[in-house]
Amino acid sequence: MHTGIGKLYFRLLSFLLMGGLSLSSCKVDEITNTKPLLYLPEDLEASLWAESPMIYNPTNIDIDSKGRLWVTEAVNYRNYNNDSTKNLHYSKGDRVVILEDKDGDGKAEHSTIFVQDKDLVSPLGIAVIGNKVYVSCSPNIIVYTDEDGDDHPDKKEIFLSGFGGKDHDHSLHAVVGGMDGCLYFPTGNAGPHVVTDKNGWTLRSGSIYTGGSPYNSKNQGNMKSDDGKIWVGGLALKIDQEGKGLKVVGHNFRNAYELALDSRGDMWQNDNDDQVVACRTTWLMEGGNTGFFSTDGTRYWQADQRPGQDIFAAHWHQDDPGVIPAGDRSGAGAPTGIVMNEDDALGEKYRGMLLSADAGRNVIFAYHPEQHQSGYDLGKRINFITSLQHDNEDYVWNDSLENTQTDKWFRPSDVAIGTDGAIYVADWYDPVVGGHQMADSVGYGRIYRIAPKDKKLVRPSIDLSTTKGQCQALLSPAVHVRFEASQRLSAKGAAVIPDIKEMLNTQNPFHRARIVWLLASLGEAGKTAVEELLDHADEAMRIVAFRALRHYAGDIIPYAQKLLEDPSSFLRREVIVSLTDYPYDIKKPMLSKLLKGFNAKDRWYLEALGTAVAGHEEDFMVEVGKIFNRENNSPESWNDEMEALVWRMHPSSYINDLKLRAQSDKLSPAQRQRAITALAFINDKRAASAMVALTKVPIEAVAEQATYWVAFRQSNEWFHLLDWKTVDIDPARERKIAEMKVRMSKVLDDRLPFDEKKWNAVAMARDPVGGNMILSLVAADKFPKDLYDEVGEDMLTNADQTVRVQATQYFKTGAKHLYAIPAIAGIKSDVQRGSVVFQNKCSSCHRVGVDGNTIGPELTLIKTKFDKQALMDAIVNPSAGIVFGYEAWSVQTTDGQSHFGFLIADGKDAVIIKDLSGVRHTIPVQNISFRKKSANSVMPDASSLGLSEQDLADVAEFLMKWR
Repeated sequence: MHTGIGKLYFRLLSFLLMGGLSLSSCKVDEITNTKPLLYLPEDLEASLWAESPMIYNPTNIDIDSKGRLWVTEAVNYRNYNNDSTKNLHYSKGDRVVILEDKDGDGKAEHSTIFVQDKDLVSPLGIAVIGNKVYVSCSPNIIVYTDEDGDDHPDKKEIFLSGFGGKDHDHSLHAVVGGMDGCLYFPTGNAGPHVVTDKNGWTLRSGSIYTGGSPYNSKNQGNMKSDDGKIWVGGLALKIDQEGKGLKVVGHNFRNAYELALDSRGDMWQNDNDDQVVACRTTWLMEGGNTGFFSTDGTRYWQADQRPGQDIFAAHWHQDDPGVIPAGDRSGAGAPTGIVMNEDDALGEKYRGMLLSADAGRNVIFAYHPEQHQSGYDLGKRINFITSLQHDNEDYVWNDSLENTQTDKWFRPSDVAIGTDGAIYVADWYDPVVGGHQMADSVGYGRIYRIAPKDKKLVRPSIDLSTTKGQCQALLSPAVHVRFEASQRLSAKGAAVIPDIKEMLNTQNPFHRARIVWLLASLGEAGKTAVEELLDHADEAMRIVAFRALRHYAGDIIPYAQKLLEDPSSFLRREVIVSLTDYPYDIKKPMLSKLLKGFNAKDRWYLEALGTAVAGHEEDFMVEVGKIFNRENNSPESWNDEMEALVWRMHPSSYINDLKLRAQSDKLSPAQRQRAITALAFINDKRAASAMVALTKVPIEAVAEQATYWVAFRQSNEWFHLLDWKTVDIDPARERKIAEMKVRMSKVLDDRLPFDEKKWNAVAMARDPVGGNMILSLVAADKFPKDLYDEVGEDMLTNADQTVRVQATQYFKTGAKHLYAIPAIAGIKSDVQRGSVVFQNKCSSCHRVGVDGNTIGPELTLIKTKFDKQALMDAIVNPSAGIVFGYEAWSVQTTDGQSHFGFLIADGKDAVIIKDLSGVRHTIPVQNISFRKKSANSVMPDASSLGLSEQDLADVAEFLMKWR
């Protein structure tokens, strides 16, 4: 536990980081007087391994065979948004730095600048593989080659190019080598990504998301790649080392900062959003859709959120067919680096521990994943390494044990395992996380080393030029050391098989997995040895053997047929995934047999089946009907497996069955709801008509759900299926629109006297529809300048909240009050008064706990992302860092209407704007005459809200101490 000196350290460190002193002149260990810096398990200890000025702003790290640590820096971070004259800045570009502990005392004392390059603008990923260094920096993956071993590149080449997200967090991240010899890497949703590999195959992927940087102004969903598929959002990709064979292995992320690939071939990732419950860590099934956007990328999750659906389920589309499970709900935060610890150096209990860094939560989370059904259960999440006494998401505030803003200095950007088995953590300090801001002007950074208390970990000497050294390196804890060793041994062919097979006796399952992969690469003799493992009693060995043979043997069909009745549902699901790209007539009989082992509760298995039969659902459901005896069973008597398969495949031939189930009093409300959902995902005129019919059934819950789907689907996939004017129309609103259009024509008529134009303008400003039309004119710079003062007061008091809020950006609100935040931070504040301020000023848009609305971001756990001063700054200057998904848009239609709010869907047929009262407006694309994204936040600043200094201090105190 931290002593009083430890608390003093935190306060002093915060003072330093906020600009009190130059950090480069002061050592952290001098401040702490050797007291512990971090909370972690009792048998481990943390030491400061490196710090500025050796490195600055470390974004990503990797370990080479010499045990050295390589770092990418982001010093020139967001110069379009941050003042490079005041912050640390590199005129020659960002750097890659090598850190080394030459004397083995547990602390780096030597640093080398490997490269500094103007093409490096906030690079976010590094992989050191032999003499090649892969640096991920959108729009490129750059490979620097050190041919003479002098720690400086002799050659530079662009490995891949065309990724979106230049100087953006949601962009290219680190490459990682897999045991199949391929390179894997993720990229965020700041698209579009139009990337051609060296075979000429082109990936085209995008989404509705734009913003965050001036370079991310154009993006779109529904882009089709050369494989004929639509991949959206952030992606996980694989490619061979020659730059050929680019393939999507997962998609529809928001921003997976890193991808961890373990020796068994399992992929792990974390992902984040600014919503308080939305961050997650999960096992990534190959080809999986992780559900951030709609399946075509044209809608944010907010557009698809259903009545009564919680944010996490809506956020990752967990109730939609076609989406894999989201994994662990880690809450609010900003996940970053991730790695699987496969070594025993820290102790056997830490083997198989998945480590996930979260800069927003000041923590390294840890999991011990276990196979569950045909996927993984991550198990209990623990705060493995943290600067906080108590978790900063859900602990109960206690004045004697409080987490202060000074406890939040730990911002882990990456975590890696060294050749000595120690854990290395990069700490990129900044008091702000997100919003493309940077408040640390000196670029301070650290590297921590986590090791056992009771033994000294020694960096091994590895000779990769010999077979013995390569076998030693194959067992290395460091990802790319073992990757390079595997590649070198594979190149030697069958001659190394005797040495390799002896190693299969190791007790470490990860080591055994590496050996299986290597054997499969060693020609026919190696493959034969691996084929024998398909009969192994150990399920894990069978799984790895199948994966390895799938990669190296070419035709997987003989192995798939052998395993159709394997007792492992995990392995059978692997077989299904392996068949995905085979012709349907070849895989159909095998998939039919694999149906017999299906458990309705196994979502991984279900999604694998759905992906494997994509485009052939109707035919496959004939087989499903035979297996589950559809002809003799009424739709009301389906078992759980039949219901799940119809829900996932949603074939048109089952429309009548689903309609019957949706209104059957023999089924539970949940079963009826699933039937309605399945019906809603059938893009067929008959499905739309059936849903309209369900809006009129006497079961209230069914009618309400059907009404929602009718209103929702007519704005996207069902747009052209029916004549919707006969289904839903509001004549009164149409009359009001017509009236206001007449007034607008008079306001714009320069032939009319000023007073007549003024009279019509004021009438418009006092009406919600008219006020929206005025805003559309203002946004298009068409509203007469001499009428601004005449309508300002009415616009600011309009009955429509959307009009009122947007009007504050264009009409006078009085002199802006200036707030001295550091001085306000010292004002004695009161939680109860702050609660009143929140209710009066903030709750119409924001929610805390169960109180308030969800128009803007939820603030329940805002204290996990901001300290008190940063929170006050966000209230005073809301446009300085607009939260992703809450950029405001003005959309004007050809009939003169204006809509203002959040763009939550942007399809080829219609867009959806959610206004500031929470109402969604579906606007056909052909009716849009003008659209523009606002540079300002929709949130009025503190001055416009009329907040005094005392109000600001009180509401900040309330939000920081809400329990």
